[in-house]
Amino acid sequence: MRIDVLDKGFVELVDQMGDDYSAVQAARTSYGKGLTNKERDDRLIHYLMKNGHHSPFEHIVFKFHLKLPIFVMRQLVRHRIASINERSGRYTEFSEEWYLPSEIRTPDRDNRQGSVVSDDTKLNNTAIEIISKAYKNSFDAYSKLLEIGVAREVARVVLPTSMYTEAYWTINVRSMINFLNQRADSHAQVEIQQYAIAIAEILKTSCPVTFDAFIQHNYAGDLLNKEVRG
Repeated sequence: MRIDVLDKGFVELVDQMGDDYSAVQAARTSYGKGLTNKERDDRLIHYLMKNGHHSPFEHIVFKFHLKLPIFVMRQLVRHRIASINERSGRYTEFSEEWYLPSEIRTPDRDNRQGSVVSDDTKLNNTAIEIISKAYKNSFDAYSKLLEIGVAREVARVVLPTSMYTEAYWTINVRSMINFLNQRADSHAQVEIQQYAIAIAEILKTSCPVTFDAFIQHNYAGDLLNKEVRG
């Protein structure tokens, strides 16, 4: 399952260990029991989520292939209970591929951490032109440094954090719901919101009972109810 994100990025599920009922198995082992029937097992999933018994959800694990801008990657790695391996700019050359916003945001006067989409056409056009020129200048400098024999690990210092990178990210569902609570929320930066929504969509498809229990009992954000549940 692959979902395109932003202008050139994506979230792709490449591997999965377990499903909704892996959490049920793990929880019932305390009593020397296992699965019973779907109705009872589903009720247990909701009970676990509602009452904060989240360790059984660590037995459901997702491995994602991500393509994302470096500045989004920096926010992703703040969620440290996960395993991640990223493409190296020491061993590979970057291509002329970066995230270019389709619309410009300005500071939100009511929320110091937030931003709002600008309706000023002149500002938008001017800002996007400045950004595009900066990208071109940076990549031209990178290419010239490589041409004159500078090592890739040094030449990359001129590149912007909007450059796309790729990574494999493995995370269990307990950690994933913490990520979704923080990033699938309007207080998060818009770009990582989009990745969080895509990851939530994959969770919903792969573990629908767990996802529904999370939304009903544990979700603290304000985006998934309208973006994913419909």
